[in-house]
Amino acid sequence: MNLRCIIVEDEPLAAEILAEYIGQTPFLQLTHICNDAIQALDVVRQHPVDVIFLDINLPKLSGLEFLKTLLHQPRVIITSAYHEFAVQGFDLHVTDYLLKPIEFSRFTKAVNKLLQPHRQSDQASASKTSVPPVRAYYFFMVNKRSVKIYLDEILFIESLKDSVSIVTKTKSYNTHYQLGELEELMRSDNFLRIHRSFLVAVDKIESFSAAEVEIAGRVLPIGRSHKLYVMEKLGRQS
Repeated sequence: MNLRCIIVEDEPLAAEILAEYIGQTPFLQLTHICNDAIQALDVVRQHPVDVIFLDINLPKLSGLEFLKTLLHQPRVIITSAYHEFAVQGFDLHVTDYLLKPIEFSRFTKAVNKLLQPHRQSDQASASKTSVPPVRAYYFFMVNKRSVKIYLDEILFIESLKDSVSIVTKTKSYNTHYQLGELEELMRSDNFLRIHRSFLVAVDKIESFSAAEVEIAGRVLPIGRSHKLYVMEKLGRQS
Protein backbone atom coordinates (compact mmCIF):
# COMPACT_ATOMS: atom_id res chain seq x y z
CA MET A 1 0.00 0.00 0.00
CA ASN A 2 1.37 3.40 -1.01
CA LEU A 3 1.79 6.18 1.55
CA ARG A 4 -0.49 9.12 0.73
CA CYS A 5 1.46 12.38 0.77
CA ILE A 6 0.80 16.09 0.68
CA ILE A 7 3.27 18.90 0.05
CA VAL A 8 2.88 22.13 2.02
CA GLU A 9 5.09 24.64 0.24
CA ASP A 10 4.62 28.23 -0.93
CA GLU A 11 7.54 28.20 -3.38
CA PRO A 12 6.36 26.70 -6.71
CA LEU A 13 9.81 25.48 -7.76
CA ALA A 14 10.45 23.75 -4.42
CA ALA A 15 7.01 22.10 -4.59
CA GLU A 16 7.67 20.99 -8.17
CA ILE A 17 10.99 19.35 -7.18
CA LEU A 18 9.37 17.52 -4.26
CA ALA A 19 6.53 16.35 -6.48
CA GLU A 20 9.06 14.99 -8.98
CA TYR A 21 10.94 13.15 -6.20
CA ILE A 22 7.71 11.67 -4.84
CA GLY A 23 6.77 10.56 -8.33
CA GLN A 24 10.05 8.63 -8.59
CA THR A 25 9.46 6.83 -5.27
CA PRO A 26 7.31 3.71 -5.76
CA PHE A 27 5.78 3.62 -2.26
CA LEU A 28 4.69 7.28 -2.18
CA GLN A 29 1.51 8.72 -3.71
CA LEU A 30 1.11 12.49 -3.97
CA THR A 31 -2.50 13.56 -3.37
CA HIS A 32 -2.35 17.33 -2.75
CA ILE A 33 -0.03 20.33 -3.02
CA CYS A 34 -0.93 23.13 -0.59
CA ASN A 35 0.35 26.68 -0.84
CA ASP A 36 -0.08 27.41 2.85
CA ALA A 37 -0.85 25.74 6.17
CA ILE A 38 -4.50 26.86 6.22
CA GLN A 39 -5.17 24.97 3.01
CA ALA A 40 -3.25 21.99 4.42
CA LEU A 41 -5.46 21.97 7.53
CA ASP A 42 -8.53 21.58 5.33
CA VAL A 43 -6.90 18.74 3.40
CA VAL A 44 -5.84 16.87 6.55
CA ARG A 45 -9.34 17.19 8.02
CA GLN A 46 -11.10 15.98 4.89
CA HIS A 47 -8.72 13.37 3.43
CA PRO A 48 -6.54 10.54 4.72
CA VAL A 49 -2.90 11.66 4.84
CA ASP A 50 0.05 9.45 5.78
CA VAL A 51 2.96 11.85 5.17
CA ILE A 52 3.35 15.62 5.09
CA PHE A 53 6.31 17.30 3.39
CA LEU A 54 6.25 20.58 5.26
CA ASP A 55 8.00 23.89 4.73
CA ILE A 56 8.41 26.07 7.83
CA ASN A 57 8.33 29.64 6.51
CA LEU A 58 4.75 29.78 5.27
CA PRO A 59 2.31 32.67 4.95
CA LYS A 60 -0.49 33.07 7.53
CA LEU A 61 0.65 30.14 9.73
CA SER A 62 4.17 28.72 10.08
CA GLY A 63 4.85 25.06 9.54
CA LEU A 64 5.74 24.50 13.19
CA GLU A 65 2.58 26.23 14.41
CA PHE A 66 0.60 24.14 11.92
CA LEU A 67 2.01 20.95 13.47
CA LYS A 68 0.93 22.07 16.93
CA THR A 69 -2.69 22.35 15.75
CA LEU A 70 -2.92 18.71 14.60
CA LEU A 71 -4.70 16.34 16.97
CA HIS A 72 -3.49 13.26 15.07
CA GLN A 73 -0.20 14.03 13.39
CA PRO A 74 0.76 12.04 10.27
CA ARG A 75 4.42 11.36 9.56
CA VAL A 76 6.16 14.66 8.82
CA ILE A 77 9.32 15.48 6.88
CA ILE A 78 10.30 19.12 7.16
CA THR A 79 11.78 20.85 4.12
CA SER A 80 13.44 24.15 4.98
CA ALA A 81 16.27 26.45 3.98
CA TYR A 82 16.95 27.19 7.66
CA HIS A 83 18.75 24.73 9.94
CA GLU A 84 17.99 26.67 13.14
CA PHE A 85 14.49 25.18 13.38
CA ALA A 86 15.72 21.58 13.41
CA VAL A 87 15.61 21.14 17.20
CA GLN A 88 12.03 22.47 17.38
CA GLY A 89 11.08 20.18 14.54
CA PHE A 90 12.42 17.04 16.20
CA ASP A 91 10.75 18.09 19.46
CA LEU A 92 7.52 17.80 17.48
CA HIS A 93 8.48 14.24 16.47
CA VAL A 94 9.15 14.81 12.78
CA THR A 95 10.65 11.93 10.84
CA ASP A 96 13.43 13.97 9.23
CA TYR A 97 14.58 17.51 8.49
CA LEU A 98 15.71 18.25 4.95
CA LEU A 99 17.70 21.38 4.13
CA LYS A 100 17.06 23.04 0.79
CA PRO A 101 18.26 22.60 -1.89
CA ILE A 102 17.38 18.92 -1.45
CA GLU A 103 19.31 16.27 -3.37
CA PHE A 104 17.34 13.20 -4.44
CA SER A 105 19.76 10.90 -2.59
CA ARG A 106 19.07 12.77 0.66
CA PHE A 107 15.33 12.69 -0.03
CA THR A 108 15.54 8.91 -0.49
CA LYS A 109 17.29 8.47 2.86
CA ALA A 110 14.56 10.46 4.56
CA VAL A 111 11.61 8.62 3.03
CA ASN A 112 13.17 5.22 3.72
CA LYS A 113 12.68 6.07 7.40
CA LEU A 114 8.95 6.02 6.73
CA LEU A 115 9.04 2.33 5.92
CA GLN A 116 10.23 0.94 9.22
CA PRO A 117 7.35 1.97 11.52
CA HIS A 118 4.90 1.40 8.65
CA ARG A 119 6.32 -2.07 8.17
CA GLN A 120 6.12 -2.89 11.90
CA SER A 121 2.49 -1.78 11.93
CA ASP A 122 1.78 -4.09 9.01
CA GLN A 123 3.43 -7.00 10.80
CA ALA A 124 1.52 -6.38 14.02
CA SER A 125 -1.74 -6.25 12.11
CA ALA A 126 -0.83 -9.38 10.18
CA SER A 127 -0.08 -11.34 13.35
CA LYS A 128 -3.52 -10.54 14.72
CA THR A 129 -5.27 -11.81 11.60
CA SER A 130 -2.99 -14.82 11.01
CA VAL A 131 -1.83 -13.39 7.67
CA PRO A 132 1.83 -13.97 6.73
CA PRO A 133 3.91 -10.88 7.64
CA VAL A 134 4.93 -8.42 4.93
CA ARG A 135 8.55 -8.87 3.81
CA ALA A 136 10.62 -5.93 4.97
CA TYR A 137 12.42 -3.89 2.32
CA TYR A 138 13.99 -0.53 1.60
CA PHE A 139 14.50 1.38 -1.63
CA PHE A 140 18.09 2.35 -2.47
CA MET A 141 19.41 4.61 -5.21
CA VAL A 142 21.42 2.44 -7.62
CA ASN A 143 22.57 4.01 -10.90
CA LYS A 144 19.98 6.80 -10.56
CA ARG A 145 17.11 4.33 -10.03
CA SER A 146 15.22 3.42 -6.85
CA VAL A 147 15.78 -0.30 -6.39
CA LYS A 148 13.75 -2.37 -3.91
CA ILE A 149 15.97 -4.64 -1.82
CA TYR A 150 14.39 -7.10 0.59
CA LEU A 151 16.21 -7.19 3.92
CA ASP A 152 15.99 -10.98 4.20
CA GLU A 153 18.04 -11.26 0.98
CA ILE A 154 20.97 -9.18 2.25
CA LEU A 155 24.05 -11.13 3.35
CA PHE A 156 26.22 -8.18 4.37
CA ILE A 157 27.01 -4.57 3.52
CA GLU A 158 30.57 -3.45 2.84
CA SER A 159 31.84 0.12 3.08
CA LEU A 160 33.79 1.25 0.01
CA LYS A 161 35.66 4.48 -0.65
CA ASP A 162 32.67 6.75 -1.30
CA SER A 163 29.73 4.31 -1.24
CA VAL A 164 28.62 0.96 0.14
CA SER A 165 28.06 -2.40 -1.52
CA ILE A 166 24.89 -4.24 -0.48
CA VAL A 167 25.62 -7.91 -1.09
CA THR A 168 22.76 -10.39 -1.59
CA LYS A 169 22.78 -14.06 -2.59
CA THR A 170 22.47 -13.19 -6.27
CA LYS A 171 24.15 -9.80 -6.80
CA SER A 172 25.67 -6.67 -5.28
CA TYR A 173 24.28 -3.12 -5.34
CA ASN A 174 26.41 -0.01 -4.95
CA THR A 175 24.67 2.98 -3.37
CA HIS A 176 25.85 6.29 -1.93
CA TYR A 177 25.23 5.77 1.77
CA GLN A 178 27.60 5.82 4.71
CA LEU A 179 27.75 2.52 6.57
CA GLY A 180 26.83 4.28 9.81
CA GLU A 181 23.63 5.58 8.22
CA LEU A 182 22.59 2.06 7.24
CA GLU A 183 23.52 0.74 10.67
CA GLU A 184 21.15 3.30 12.20
CA LEU A 185 18.45 2.62 9.61
CA MET A 186 18.58 -1.15 10.14
CA ARG A 187 19.22 -1.16 13.87
CA SER A 188 16.18 -3.32 14.67
CA ASP A 189 16.38 -5.48 11.53
CA ASN A 190 18.76 -8.31 12.45
CA PHE A 191 21.93 -6.50 11.32
CA LEU A 192 25.17 -6.26 13.32
CA ARG A 193 28.19 -3.98 12.83
CA ILE A 194 31.25 -6.22 13.15
CA HIS A 195 33.90 -3.92 11.67
CA ARG A 196 34.24 -0.34 10.52
CA SER A 197 33.75 -1.70 6.99
CA PHE A 198 31.11 -4.41 7.50
CA LEU A 199 27.49 -4.65 8.58
CA VAL A 200 26.22 -8.25 8.50
CA ALA A 201 22.91 -10.07 8.65
CA VAL A 202 23.08 -12.12 11.85
CA ASP A 203 20.89 -14.92 10.53
CA LYS A 204 23.21 -15.37 7.52
CA ILE A 205 26.29 -16.08 9.67
CA GLU A 206 27.35 -19.69 9.11
CA SER A 207 30.21 -19.75 11.62
CA PHE A 208 32.27 -17.33 13.70
CA SER A 209 35.31 -17.03 15.92
CA ALA A 210 36.74 -14.20 17.99
CA ALA A 211 38.40 -12.81 14.86
CA GLU A 212 36.00 -13.39 11.97
CA VAL A 213 32.59 -14.50 10.71
CA GLU A 214 31.78 -16.59 7.66
CA ILE A 215 28.81 -15.79 5.41
CA ALA A 216 28.11 -17.65 2.17
CA GLY A 217 31.74 -18.77 1.96
CA ARG A 218 33.08 -15.23 2.50
CA VAL A 219 35.24 -14.67 5.60
CA LEU A 220 34.78 -11.20 7.12
CA PRO A 221 36.98 -9.77 9.88
CA ILE A 222 35.72 -8.64 13.28
CA GLY A 223 37.26 -5.30 14.23
CA ARG A 224 39.07 -4.95 17.54
CA SER A 225 36.78 -2.19 18.76
CA HIS A 226 33.71 -4.28 17.89
CA LYS A 227 34.88 -7.64 19.27
CA LEU A 228 33.33 -7.55 22.75
CA TYR A 229 29.99 -6.29 21.47
CA VAL A 230 29.92 -8.82 18.61
CA MET A 231 30.80 -11.73 20.88
CA GLU A 232 28.09 -10.69 23.32
CA LYS A 233 25.48 -10.48 20.55
CA LEU A 234 26.47 -13.70 18.82
CA GLY A 235 26.83 -15.52 22.13
CA ARG A 236 23.21 -14.74 22.87
CA GLN A 237 22.20 -16.02 19.44
CA SER A 238 24.04 -19.36 19.76
